[in-house]
Amino acid sequence: MGLLTFSINITLDGCVDHQEGIADDETHAFFTRLMDESGAMLWGRVTYEMMEGYWPAVATGAMEAPPAMREWALKLEAKPKYVVSSTRSDFPWTNSHHIAGNLRAGIQQLKDATPNGVLLGSGKLATELDRLDLIDEYKLLVHPRIAGHGPTLYESGLGRTRRLELISAKPLLNGAVAMHYRRAR
Repeated sequence: MGLLTFSINITLDGCVDHQEGIADDETHAFFTRLMDESGAMLWGRVTYEMMEGYWPAVATGAMEAPPAMREWALKLEAKPKYVVSSTRSDFPWTNSHHIAGNLRAGIQQLKDATPNGVLLGSGKLATELDRLDLIDEYKLLVHPRIAGHGPTLYESGLGRTRRLELISAKPLLNGAVAMHYRRAR
C-alpha cells in the first residue's frame, strides 16, 4: 500500500491561491521531484480543470514555457491522474481516471493499488480526505509571502487537531521552505 501525500504551495498566512506562490525553476524542480517519486496524482475537479487547461498545451509545445515547466508538463502528461468529482464523469486528458461513489473506499483502493504512493494536490479535497483520516504525509512548500486573502488551507475546518511529526525542513534559494511532515498516529 502506498502513502497518500498532500502537497501544496502555501503562504505564511495560509493562502493556497496558486497565483501567490513563487513559480520559478526551483519550485518546479521541487514539485517535479515529488511527482517523480509518486505513482499517481490525485485532484478534485476544480484543480483538474485548472491543470487540464494549461499543462497539456505546455507538454505539446503549443504554449511556450521555460525548460523546468516543460519538464513538469511532459512528466505530468505521462503520470496517472485521478479525479474526484460528483459533477463531471468525462476526463479526456491523457491517463486521467474518475473516482466516484464512496470517497473513503475509492481513495483507499487507489492507495492499495499504488505502491509508490499518491500525490494529492487539491486543498478542498485534502480537507475531506483528512476528515476521513486518509492522508499520511504533508509536503508543503511554504512561500515567504503574506497574501492577505483566501482561499486558505482547511478554511472549512476539521473535526479535531492533527498532530504531525517533522521529517525534514529545507530552505530553497527563493526563500520558500519545503516542509515534510508525517501524521503522528
